[in-house]
Amino acid sequence: MTDRFKDLPVDVPLDGEPGETDSTLRDLARARWNIIRLLPRAGAGLVAGLLAVNLLLGGLPVAFIIATSILLGRVPAAVEAGVGSPAWDSLLAVFLVGAGVFVAQQVLAPVRTSIDELLVRRVDQRVYDQLMTGSLASPGVAVLEDPLVQDDLRVAGLKLQFAFQTPGNACAGLLALVARYGQLASLAAVVGFAFSWLAAAGLLVSVLLIRYGMRGGLSRFADARRRLARAERRGYYLRSLAVEPAAGREIRVFGLFDWLTGVYRRVYHIWLQELWAKRRRILFWYFLWFALCGLAVATAVFATVGAIAGSSLTLTEFALVTQAALGAIALGGFYPEADLQTAIGITAHDQVRQFLARVRADPDSRRPAPPARPVPERIGEIQFDRVSFRYPGPGQPVFEELDLTIPAGRCTAIVGANGAGKTTLVKLLARLYEPDAGAVRVDGVDIRSFPVDQWRAKLGVIFQDFLRYEVSAADNIGFGSVAHLADRTGIRRAAESVGVIGALERLPQGLDTPLARHLAGGAELSGGQWQRVALARALFAVWHGAEIVVLDEPTASLDMRAEAAFFDQFAELTRSATTILISHRFSTVRHADQIVVLEGGRVRELGSHQQLLALGGRYARMFRLQADRLVGADPAAVPA
Repeated sequence: MTDRFKDLPVDVPLDGEPGETDSTLRDLARARWNIIRLLPRAGAGLVAGLLAVNLLLGGLPVAFIIATSILLGRVPAAVEAGVGSPAWDSLLAVFLVGAGVFVAQQVLAPVRTSIDELLVRRVDQRVYDQLMTGSLASPGVAVLEDPLVQDDLRVAGLKLQFAFQTPGNACAGLLALVARYGQLASLAAVVGFAFSWLAAAGLLVSVLLIRYGMRGGLSRFADARRRLARAERRGYYLRSLAVEPAAGREIRVFGLFDWLTGVYRRVYHIWLQELWAKRRRILFWYFLWFALCGLAVATAVFATVGAIAGSSLTLTEFALVTQAALGAIALGGFYPEADLQTAIGITAHDQVRQFLARVRADPDSRRPAPPARPVPERIGEIQFDRVSFRYPGPGQPVFEELDLTIPAGRCTAIVGANGAGKTTLVKLLARLYEPDAGAVRVDGVDIRSFPVDQWRAKLGVIFQDFLRYEVSAADNIGFGSVAHLADRTGIRRAAESVGVIGALERLPQGLDTPLARHLAGGAELSGGQWQRVALARALFAVWHGAEIVVLDEPTASLDMRAEAAFFDQFAELTRSATTILISHRFSTVRHADQIVVLEGGRVRELGSHQQLLALGGRYARMFRLQADRLVGADPAAVPA
C-alpha cells in the first residue's frame, strides 16, 4: 500500500539540529529550579509533610539493612546459647526492630502516593489557570495564531488536560528524589564507616555517573521529542481525522481510507526515524559509557571486600558492607516514581513558560497606545485612516494605506474576492489585531485610546466561523452580552426575532438543552438553526448596548428566499445600530445603504447598489455574473 503513496508531497518539518538536544548541566539545573519554584503553589504544609515522608522513606531502608546485618551477625552466638539466653533475646530484639522498620516502609509508601496525588493536582490546577490566563491575556489573537505558540500550547495543554507527566508530577518527582538520594548518601556513609571511605566515594561516584547517563539521557530525549512537536502535530492531525465523526463521513463516501492510512504511515515513519536516531544517540550510547565506568568501580569494590572478608571483617560488617554496596548500586537504576515525571514534566512546564513568554512578547500588547479615554455614549462615524496591515510571517500586505469611512446608524456592506481583506477589516475594528500603520478612528479618535473591553462591549460580531458553545441554547444566545445572561425574556425575544424559537422549544429541555449531542440530555442543531442562534446572539448584544453590528456571511446556511426575508427583518430590528455586512450573496448586500468593494488592499468602489451598477465596474460585473449563474439569464437583462 505504501508504494502507492511514495510520491505524495508530505510536508513534515523537523526542528532541531544534531547536538541541539544536548542540554548543559546549567540548563538542567535551571529547569529543576523552575520546578522547585512551583512547590509553594501546593501549600507549605503539604510540601513539608511530603518532604518529611520522603526523608523517612529514604532512611528506613538503610535502617533495615543495618538491622538485618546486626541480626545476621548475632545468629551464631544466639544459636549456640539457645532459646531464652541473653544472646537469643538480643537477636529477637533486633529482629523486632527490623520488622518494625519494614512495616513502617509498607505503611508510608501508600501515604506518600496519596500526598503525591494531592500535590500534583494542586500544582497542575495552578499551572492550568496560568495557561488559560496567558492564552486570554493578549488583547489580540495574533500570538495565538503563531505556529510555534500553537505547538507549545497544544502539547502543554494536552499533558495538563490528561494529567500525563505534568509540572505537578515533576514537583512530586523532585521530592521523591530526596528519598532516593538521601538513601544513597546514607548507604555510602555506612560503607565508609564499616569498611573504607575510598570505597564509599567510589560507589557514590559510580552510581551518580550511571544516574547522570540515564536521567540526563531522559531529559535530553524529552527535549528532543519536544523539538519534533511540529512533525508530530502533522501525524496527530491525520490520526484525529480517522476518529472524528464529521471527517468519517467524507472518508467513507469518497473512499479515502487507503489514502489516509498510507499518508499517515509515511508521516509517522518520518517522525519516528528521526526520533529513533536521537534515542539511540542520547539514551543508548550515552548511558552505555557511564554504565561501564560504574560497573568497573563496583567490581573493584566487591573484589576488595571479598579479598579481605575473612581476615579483616566480622560477619556483621561483611553483611553490612555487602548489603549497603548492593543497595547503592541498585540506586543507579530507573526510578519509576521520579524519572519520567521529572524529565517530561519539566519539559511540559518549559512549554508553558515558553508560551507565556511569547504572549508577553506579543507586539500588540507592547505597542504604546494613545492616552486612555472613555468610550463615547454614542458611537459615531468610523474611519479607517490610511491603515496598513499584514499578518505575521511572509506574505503580501492585506491593506496598504486603506481609507474608508463607515457612517453611523447605516448599513455598510463589504464585498470583494477571497483574500481581499473583508474579515481582516472586522478583526482590526474589534482590535483582535492592531494596524501596522494608520489608525481606526471613531469621530476622529483612535480606538486604541479606549479600554479594549469597553470598546468591544459596543460591538456585536458574528464571524463566519462563529463558535458553537457546548452549553445551553439560552447561554449560546446570552453570550452576546454575558452580563445579562439572566435576561431570559430578552433571550427568548431574540430567538423569536430570528425565527429559531420553535426549533429550540422542541428540544428535550427547551432553551436549557445543551447544544451538544454527547452531553447528557443534549441535542444538535442543523447548520441553518445554528446560524440563526448566532444571529440571535448579535441581536441580544444590540439590545444590551452594542451599537456596531458586524455580520460576516450571516446567512450562508439559509436559502435565498429565507435570506431575503431575514435581512429585511434584521435590518428593522437593528435600525439604530451601525451595521457592517460581509457577504458573497449580492441579493443580501444590495439592500445596504453603502457598498464597499475591496481589492488589492484598497477601496476600489464605493456607493449604493444602484450607483455601483450604473458605474459598470467591478461590482456590476460580479453582480451580473452571480445573477446569471442563479437564474440563467443574459447578464445585461438582469434587473438592477
